[in-house]
Amino acid sequence: MNYEERDAYGMYRIDTVVSSGADVRHGPGPDQMGADTLLGNEVYNQKGEDLGDIKEIMLDMRTGRVSYAVLSFGGFLSMGEKLFAVPWDALTLDTRNKRFTLDMDKDRLEGAPGFDKDMWPNMADPSWAHGINAFYGTAPRADV
Repeated sequence: MNYEERDAYGMYRIDTVVSSGADVRHGPGPDQMGADTLLGNEVYNQKGEDLGDIKEIMLDMRTGRVSYAVLSFGGFLSMGEKLFAVPWDALTLDTRNKRFTLDMDKDRLEGAPGFDKDMWPNMADPSWAHGINAFYGTAPRADV
């Protein structure tokens, strides 16, 4: 399900002006988006391969910034699925297809540092964050 389908408050509403036939977008998106509308969004790579969907969004409570999207990949009906904390900067919103893009081959993602839903890592641990950023090729965010 994409963010427009999860929009309970109408923040991504598009109206068609009858006289001109033009679409007029209302609301804050896509530059500002509701976190709840992003949960469940699909993530694809540049080749168009399905890499999973966003299960959670992790906020850095010290800075107020989004740190990671927790991506679910593999398994069947949540059995055997692996979770990955993907740095937010590694994702790109694809407004045309209403999903996110991660520039990574499916095989490489399968080898990414992941975790089980019952054993979450300490995401505030700087050494853990350094390893994740190194894997995805992103720079750690500096505190504000």
